[in-house]
Amino acid sequence: MFTSLGFSGRKGILRATAALAFCAALTGCAGGITNASQYSAAPDIRPDNIYVYTFDSSPDEVKLDSGMMQKLKSRIDGTSAADQQSQQAVAVREEVANEIVTQLQSMGLRAIRSDIPAPTDQNVLIVEGHFDTIDSGNRRRRTLIGMGAGESRVTTSVQLLYKPAGGVPRLVQSFDATGDSGKMPGVAETAGVGAVAGHVAVSAAAGGGLHAVSESKHDVVSSDAKRLADSIAKQVAEIGVSEGWMSSGRIKG
Repeated sequence: MFTSLGFSGRKGILRATAALAFCAALTGCAGGITNASQYSAAPDIRPDNIYVYTFDSSPDEVKLDSGMMQKLKSRIDGTSAADQQSQQAVAVREEVANEIVTQLQSMGLRAIRSDIPAPTDQNVLIVEGHFDTIDSGNRRRRTLIGMGAGESRVTTSVQLLYKPAGGVPRLVQSFDATGDSGKMPGVAETAGVGAVAGHVAVSAAAGGGLHAVSESKHDVVSSDAKRLADSIAKQVAEIGVSEGWMSSGRIKG
C-alpha cells in the first residue's frame, strides 16, 4: 500500500507522477491538421448551416491491436478479425461525425449531422472526408515502452465545400487530420526517474500504472477519433473567423 512505502518511497512515486504529467503535457496524446490547401471557391462564405457527413471508411483500412492479449480476447469472444475490423470502421465513422457536430454546436454554430443532400435553398458549408488509417497500434508496447512505441492512430483526408443557395458546391479547403495516442512514457522510460533516487521498482510501478489507467479508461482508437474530430471542428471554425461570421474567442481547444 502507499502508506507502507515510507517517505522515500512516496517521493519516488511523486517524482514518477510529476514526470508523467510533464511529459504528457509536452508530448502526450495528439491531434492536428496538416497539408491544408486553401481555395478561392467563393468570395463570400456565409453558411446558414454546416452539414457534416459521415466520412467514408473501409474495414481494409483498420489495423487491429497486434498484441497477444487482443488475439486471446478474439478467441474468447469468437469474433473474426474481419468482423472486428468492420465493427471498428463503423464505430469510428459514427464517433467522428457526431463529435464534429457536437464541437461545432458548442461553439454556437448551426451544425447538422446528415447523410442526405443539403437543401438547395440554403447557403451550406459541407464537411466530408475519407479515413486513411484506423490503427489500434500495440497496447503492450505503449504501456511498457511508450514514447511513441506501439502508437495508435486515426487519420483522415477532409474536404470543406461551400454550396450557395441555388448554386453548386465548390471546394473551399482540403487538409489531413490526425488523432493519435502520442508519446506518453511507458514503464521502461519512467523507471529512469526513480532510479536516480534508488527506487526503480517504485517509479516503474507508478509510471506503468498511470499509463495503464489512461489506456483502460477509454478505447484508445475511440480517444484518437475524438481528438481528430476536435481538430477538424476547430479547422472549420477557423474559416468562420477568417470570413468574419465567427469570433475567435468562441473556438475551443
